Amino acid sequence: MAEYKLLLPSMGEGVMEATIISWMVAEGDSVNEDDSVVEIATDKVDSDVPTPVSGKIVKILKNKDDVAKIGEAIAILEIAGENEAVDEQPQEPKTHEEVQTQIPNVDPDVVKTLEEPLSANTNASSSDLYLSPLVKSIVQEENISDQELHNIKGTGMEGRITKEDILSFVKNRSQQPQAAQSAPAAAAPVQTPTPQTQSAAAPAPIKVGAGDEIIQMDRVRKIIADAMVNSKRTSPHVTSFIESDVTNVVRWRTKHKDLFEKREGEKLTYMPIFVKAIVKAIQDFPLINISVDGDKIIKKKNINIGMATALPDGNLIVPVIKNADQLSLSGLAKTINDLAYRARNKKLKPEDTQGATYTISNVGGFGNLMGTPIIPQPQVAIMAVGAIVKKPAVLETKDGDVIAIRHLMFMSHSYDHRVVDGSLGGMFLKHVHDYLENWDMNTEI
Repeated sequence: MAEYKLLLPSMGEGVMEATIISWMVAEGDSVNEDDSVVEIATDKVDSDVPTPVSGKIVKILKNKDDVAKIGEAIAILEIAGENEAVDEQPQEPKTHEEVQTQIPNVDPDVVKTLEEPLSANTNASSSDLYLSPLVKSIVQEENISDQELHNIKGTGMEGRITKEDILSFVKNRSQQPQAAQSAPAAAAPVQTPTPQTQSAAAPAPIKVGAGDEIIQMDRVRKIIADAMVNSKRTSPHVTSFIESDVTNVVRWRTKHKDLFEKREGEKLTYMPIFVKAIVKAIQDFPLINISVDGDKIIKKKNINIGMATALPDGNLIVPVIKNADQLSLSGLAKTINDLAYRARNKKLKPEDTQGATYTISNVGGFGNLMGTPIIPQPQVAIMAVGAIVKKPAVLETKDGDVIAIRHLMFMSHSYDHRVVDGSLGGMFLKHVHDYLENWDMNTEI
């Protein structure tokens, strides 16, 4: 028999470590190839790690809440074979030519745009540091300031702060020079606190009454909360609304959904139709497909549509339809179904949630008529589609106005008023509206 080291696999660009959430097996259990053995968490997604070989779990090297680096051994398996240790999953090294072909050509102006703010920003915040979920939780529990974080010398890969680094800092915190800890306060001008500033700095504690239940936020909910607060703090939100007659869309889908499911084995929902209309409007108004970096605007080449997806545990995740403008309706339907399924079954990879340039949220799935969605940073706009409802509506005909029963739907478009004015935000929404109202009944799927 031989020993096999199960390594933490690569989790996508920029992800250097992950936190062990739970083991699905115990020492002594037998596993088959591709069986999921451990659940891990990164700042983006939770996912399962399968074993690439069959064997028996001899030793678990990383326990619950431990942080493992990419490529680090997390368990040892006993497998059939010669009596020697197998250190890692085989991987052929890439040649210099192969590496060069994988490096995209980047516009020098874009590189300059991205580099200048970084070199100019000397007062970085903790958002500039990559912290694992476990390290973040310790930072919050110990009330470690941004200044203190930037004084910690990380021993992880590329100087990242590890669990051991932060625990060592907490242990020796009382020995830190008082002047260093109070330096930021000394540099700031002295202000007499007012009731308003005191309230903003230290919210009044909430009283817990008899029978009240305290529920601790889980890791994902904390990440969502931080992201939402950061977005509102960063972007001045404006929301425009429009009501669309989507009767043609409803009739077209009704006509094709059974044939599509029979042919492709896939459900045909409304989402690919909405995404198609949004993509067309982005092509009409490319300045919706941007990000803001200081006083610079970065216009995105690719159109990657984020799709807000509710999870069974009540949390939210946003998988991304990459290059949505290059997909047919059939391709969009398959991609959307695949991402939604994997999101709800914790099968997403970190790269599945990265790179969105515009996002759609279907609040109508919960029976809501409309909503005011919050922009996912660093995007500048997001659209919410409401429930499709039958209503009486006035139609203009050659014989005069008539009242008919139509399928109507509200859409709401939130946008960043720093770079998207009402004219651009409103015209973009109107174009999505026009594409849906004038949906061609002869569209092929």
